[in-house]
Order: sequence, then C-alpha cells, then structure tokens
Amino acid sequence: MLQVLIKSGKVVPSEVPAPVVNPGSVLIKVVNSCISAGTELSGVQASGKSVVRQALEQPQKVAKALNMMRTEGVTRTLAKIKGHFEAGSPTGYSAAGVVLGTGDGVTDLRPGDRVAAAGAGYANHAEFVDVPRNLVMRIPDGLDFAKASTVTLGGIAMQGVRRAAPALGELVVVYGSGILGTLALRMLTLSGARVIAVDLDDKRLELARAMGAELALNSSRDDVLAAVKNRTDGRLADIVMFCASTGNSKVLTEAFGLTRRKGRLVMVGVWGKELDRDDIYKKEIDFLISTSYGPGRYDVDYEEGGHDYPYDYVRWTENRNMTEYLRLMASGKLDVTSLIHGIYTIDRAPEAYAALKSPDKPMMVLLDYGQDMPEGLTEFPRKVSVRIPGLSGSKRVAPVRVACVGAGGYAQGMHLPNLKKLDDLFILRTVCSRTGSNAKAVATQYLAEYATTDYYEVLADKDVDLVILCTRHHLHGAQILTALEAGKHVLVEKPLCLTQDELDAIAAFYADGEKSDDGKPLLAVGFNRRFSRYADEVRRCVQGRNTPLFLRYRMNAGYLPPDHWTHGPEGGGRIMGEACHIVDLLRSITAAPVRAASAASLHPEGRNFVAADNKIITLEYEDGSVGSIEYLAVGAKEIPKEYLEVHFDGKTVIVDNYQSIKGFGLAVHGLTDSIPDKGQLSMLKQIGLYLVGKRETWPVSLEELIETTAITFAVK
Repeated sequence: MLQVLIKSGKVVPSEVPAPVVNPGSVLIKVVNSCISAGTELSGVQASGKSVVRQALEQPQKVAKALNMMRTEGVTRTLAKIKGHFEAGSPTGYSAAGVVLGTGDGVTDLRPGDRVAAAGAGYANHAEFVDVPRNLVMRIPDGLDFAKASTVTLGGIAMQGVRRAAPALGELVVVYGSGILGTLALRMLTLSGARVIAVDLDDKRLELARAMGAELALNSSRDDVLAAVKNRTDGRLADIVMFCASTGNSKVLTEAFGLTRRKGRLVMVGVWGKELDRDDIYKKEIDFLISTSYGPGRYDVDYEEGGHDYPYDYVRWTENRNMTEYLRLMASGKLDVTSLIHGIYTIDRAPEAYAALKSPDKPMMVLLDYGQDMPEGLTEFPRKVSVRIPGLSGSKRVAPVRVACVGAGGYAQGMHLPNLKKLDDLFILRTVCSRTGSNAKAVATQYLAEYATTDYYEVLADKDVDLVILCTRHHLHGAQILTALEAGKHVLVEKPLCLTQDELDAIAAFYADGEKSDDGKPLLAVGFNRRFSRYADEVRRCVQGRNTPLFLRYRMNAGYLPPDHWTHGPEGGGRIMGEACHIVDLLRSITAAPVRAASAASLHPEGRNFVAADNKIITLEYEDGSVGSIEYLAVGAKEIPKEYLEVHFDGKTVIVDNYQSIKGFGLAVHGLTDSIPDKGQLSMLKQIGLYLVGKRETWPVSLEELIETTAITFAVK
C-alpha cells in the first residue's frame, strides 16, 4: 500500500506492507485523510534539521542516546539512530473510510460500515489503517468521507470549548483563527456565546465572520484591547481561547490582558516556554489546559486497551467528543467546506504539503485514496508484504534463514546487529512488524528479502527456519505454539509465556517424544546471561567445589511508573519479564534443579512504587546450594545495574555488571569490558551451532526453560 512518510524534510509516498487487523482494533480502507497545516508542517520542518540541531532541541533524547551508548556501545547506538532517520516517520492522525474487518473484542462494527478514525500512529496517511476501537467513530448518514476525515481536528476544538465551559451570553475571544480557532468559534456560537476573533490574516478573519464572529480583529493593526473593552463596558472577555501557535510568550501575555478579572483562559494552541505570574495572579485568572481530543487521550488503557469510561461519570470522552462533532456536521449546523482548500490523490502528497506553504495559507487539504469498493470487502486487495528492492534474487546464503517478528528497540539494538555479525550462520529473510513502515525500514537497513505485517505469512514461508520473537510479552505463548506447530525453530525473548496454561501447552507439544529435542523444533528463550563469558568463568571457578554455593545477585533495575505496560496484562510484571534472567543464570551455575522457592516484597504505603519491583527471591537447590536475588527499583541510578557474588570453599567470585570479575582466595581469568557483555551474541551463536548440527544439545534444555518460568510464576 502507499503511505506518506516524512524523511529529511521531505514528504515521500512509499510502498509499505498493509496492516492486518489486531485484537481490539478496526481495519479500515481509507477514503480520505486530512492534513493539518500546523502540526504536520512543523513535523516536516523538524525532520529536515540536522541531527545536532534536533539534539539541541530535544535534550531528553540526547540523554537517552548517551545511556544507550554506555550499555550497548557507540557503534550499535549510532547504527540505531541512523536507521531511525533513514526510515522516515509516518504522519497523519485524522481519516475516514470503510471497515474491512474487526479484531477480537470488537462487536459493534462490521465490514462495510462507514467510519472516521483518529490518533497519531494509527489514523495515518495511508491506504489502509488499523485503529483501536475507541479511536473509531461511525459516520452519520448523509455526511461524506471528506468532511468526516477532519474528525480529529474537530475533537480537539470541541475539547477546548468544553474546557472553556461557556455560558449563554458570555463573551469569548478566540485568539488565533486557524483550523482549531475557526472550528471552536463555530461551536461557541452554537452554544450561545458571543465571539470575537483575533488573527493576523484578513482572509481567516473574513471566514471567522462567516462562522458567526460578531467582531473580527487584526492584531497587527487593530487595537484589540480597546475593542474588547468597548464591547464589554471595560470589563474584558469572560473567556479567552488561545488557539494560536507561536514561540513568543509575549503573545500569551496579550491574551491574558484581554481576560476579565476571575475570567478564564483555555490553552488549545502553543505558546513559548515562559509564563508570567503577574499575567494571572493580579486578576486571579483560571488558566486551563485543553489536552487534545478529550478524556482518554494518552491513557493507554483507554486508547489501546479498549476500556471505556463510564458514561454517567465521564460524559464526554475523546470518542464521544468526535462523535458529536460528526453529528454537528451531519446536521448542517457546522459546515467545514470553506476550510478545505484542496483534495489530492495519495501519490500527489508532496503537492498537497507544498500547497499548505503557499502564500494563500490554506487551513487544510485532504488526501484521496479512492472510493471504489468491491462487493466482497474481505477480499479487498492489499499487500501485507513488500520485497526489498535490490535484494530479490540475492545470492547471499547462510544455513539458518531467520524471520524477526517484532522490530522494536531490542530487536534493532541487539538481535539484528548480532545476526549481521554471525552471517556465516544466519541470514535475515524477513522482518515482521505491526507497523508496515517500520517493518520495511528495518528490513531495508538489515538487508532482509521482504517485510510483512502478517505473522502467518512468516509461518507459511518455507524458506524461514528460525523465528525470533521480540513482541510484547502477552503474545509469546500463543506465537510460540503456532510457530512450533508450523515446524519453525523459535527464539523468544523472555519471558517464555505469562500463564500456566500456556506453559502446559508448550510442555505438551514436546511430551510425545522421548526427549525434548527428539525430532521437534528448537525452543530457545533469550536467557542470555548464562552465555556471557563472565558466567563461563564463574562456572570454571566452581568446578570441583567441596561445599554448596552461596549465591547473591543484585539487580538494580531502575524505576518504572505503575502505569508502564510491563506492569499490566501485556507485560506480566518485571519478575517474569526480567528477573527470570537471573533465575536461569543461577541455575546454570549451580547445575542443580531448584528444590524450593520463596519471596518477600517491600510494602510501600503509597502507589508510586510497585511492590513486585522490589523483591528478594530465595532459591534452594537440590545440591544444597542457596541463591538470593535482590530485584529492586528503589536503588540509586549511580550504582551498576547488576552485581553477582558467589561464595564457596572459603573463596569468593564477584562479577560487577558484566564488565569486570574478581576472585578472592582463588585466581580468575581477568576480564574487563567498557560496556556490559551479557552474552547475547554468544547465545545466538550457540543457537546457530545447534541448528547446523555442530552442537548436540539445546543451548538450554526444555526442562530448565520450564523450571525457570514456573519459578517466576510462583514468586511474582
């Protein structure tokens, strides 16, 4: 399918894999999407700036990159940054079209329904989009796709009006008559408010009058303050809606100057970084922020999880705001025809963006994807995979052909670079990602043959030997089973799965053979710590010991807020998601099964810290060894993340963050690294050696994989 991407300051219609429908989401054939002059042009301009300039403007990302360099190295970090810039960014957040399919859990929409969709990262400028249900609204009868595609902008304007809460007869100054200001102005007049429009553009002010403004002022030549005073007997405006976009904080001061004592100013637009206390304090003005589309915005549980807010308690969610906007247009009370200044086909997207920068300063233009619909919507032609140019018919060969499923940060930062280093064992055949543009970008960067959004296409590909799963934790169990049943070897990033039923099903898959690897595909989990050369040295040191081992491991994991996805149903918690590494590592050092496991957690009074993030796990082994894992999120950032002590026979071995090792009472082979060596490359190599027949046993036995997972279930 064609999708608009922003690359290096340019607008590029690109061929990318079309999405498949996901649980809780709606697959839509887009008919029209709306380009917003303000938001999207600023995105194009930002992408054209140098890396240094972007870094100066976003210092938080610089800090993130520096931290990545410390943990993953300079070369890998720079490669990841380069890949990000070369990939381009999807754009767009407001569209309308026809439902092609619905995911599990969506029961109130069906193929053929006319809908509008919202949300950056979802309602993109693309021929097909897959959008979570709470960001999809039905289009009323009689309203066309073109007008409905403005739904997101209407929702933003409506939420601003709701925050303003105008009463019948109140006077409102709308400061800035762009798209949002004009839409808000019309909604205010419909609510019975009196409206004064302020802008620098006479054409927009003329449109504001047509929309119902009783006065329209050009702030470059009119005395706005005097005019507002004259209309209000010197009392000033009850409400000011700031809908301008500026980096000049003085403009906001002027807007506050138009607001009466104890009035209110609602921020819908953008101002500079300064806020003068005197502007607000002396008149005791209420300064209100309007957050995008309304309640539910930026709440992952609402937008992605599909959990609606109770109607009686949250009357106007973002979905209900946008639904009401569509109803207003369908009723004829709000007409956006005069705001739409052009419609361009998707292949002419660069012209559409160029038009927004013309001297006429159009407010918005639309992209058109065609309305022709086949009788059988479910058979609507769309390509869920694309070949990577230049690699078709490639003579590159390697014994193990790999599919990377899930192309997020860890896959790009770790597995894919490691596959490239081990090109004598592995060749990357395909990259599969929920987002087609991401799948294609990563596939291109790492020289895969094709990119896809369809996991089942990967499983049907006879030229895929190994599937590497880097998806969200809650997907692992089902994806592992379907891959194994398709005859594919599997490397899944930890955890193995999140439920006992899934674990039992995986065990049952292998139960009918005499041993786990008896004619069955390999199953490996990303328990990489045991493959580190530091772990190898520890195991060498404890060989021939006379006493059981006393092991102590501290993982200073760092704080994650309670609403982070790892704490929810998708993550399963950090013990299953990360502490499992250490359960596996200690098992490999003791070389003995765990006999008993117990745990104790912190019990914080508040909810800022999660108890499961701060836990001591005690493991007792069949050989008499004992291990303790201190997993904590309350520690200082300045201390190293991981630290291991192994005590036995009057001797001690200490591994400090996989960067150094020391022996007390015994000699150790000196190892040092500038960045932690946690064994990811070695783990992948051992998997490859097994798959090509140069290693007889699985890198980690099925019994140990199941044992480690069961322990995390018990102590989570």
